[in-house]
Amino acid sequence: MLANSYEKLQQSHPCFGGYKNSGRIHLPVSPGCNIGCRFCDRAINVEEERPGVTSVVLKPEETIDVIKQSLEVCPEIKVAGIAGPGDTLATDYALETFRLVKEHYPELLKCMSTNGLMLYEKADEVIDVGIDSLTVTVNAVDPEIEAKLNKFIIYHGKKYEGVEAAKILIENQLKGIKKVTDAGITVKINTVLVPEINGDHIEEIAKTVSELGAKIYNIIPLIPQYELKDYAAPTCPEIDEARTKAGKYIDVFRHCQHCRADAVGVPGKSEFGEQIYFRRVNIKETFSHG
Repeated sequence: MLANSYEKLQQSHPCFGGYKNSGRIHLPVSPGCNIGCRFCDRAINVEEERPGVTSVVLKPEETIDVIKQSLEVCPEIKVAGIAGPGDTLATDYALETFRLVKEHYPELLKCMSTNGLMLYEKADEVIDVGIDSLTVTVNAVDPEIEAKLNKFIIYHGKKYEGVEAAKILIENQLKGIKKVTDAGITVKINTVLVPEINGDHIEEIAKTVSELGAKIYNIIPLIPQYELKDYAAPTCPEIDEARTKAGKYIDVFRHCQHCRADAVGVPGKSEFGEQIYFRRVNIKETFSHG
């Protein structure tokens, strides 16, 4: 059975412009990552409200009870998503979790985010488990630019760096996007906007992914941290300019909330993550990259 159509997701999924009372639960089951983004600072803490952060990492079998509790306090939840804190396809935990969600809560939309390194190779599993919406982070389609944003990948147990790593990542992302969109899965593209690096590249990214079947584009402003801590976050005019350029080729999403990997509730309206996940961590612990 094909995944839900883009038009349906626009009415029911908060990350696709869905109506204001749609909720989501993020299930933090993916601790490891296989690429080394220069701006990424994955962490276990309770203070930061941003992607890549969680207060706990769950086992797949623990998620069903968590969903049950979440629906009791927030029946508006329509989406079960996995967005980290690492990459969803770097381990098998996310796909294991979605198989359980499909069995126990078939009415929930299944949403997954990935860097796309393993997407082409695991596309059949993504399709078979019934993912409704897939977000792929594509920060460049030019390896020279990508190498400035990502320093390495770990691919089949081997570490690749620089432009060589970027070529592998981009090829796998683009082939993977095409394969899952051909199967009827709605794809959203995230791009972290670093004006000094990929600011003039947004239009090319948007055109490329649109031609592969992606439906919506989300431009995320850089949070200056880790190796890009000295780079400036984009200004509002720079973000607006990037969105305008991307909008020539693809729908642009403009209401991203920079949600944590353990978010629960209706974005911008209610948040039950602390109640559900019992956030009690009071120290910051940064994951090692890779």
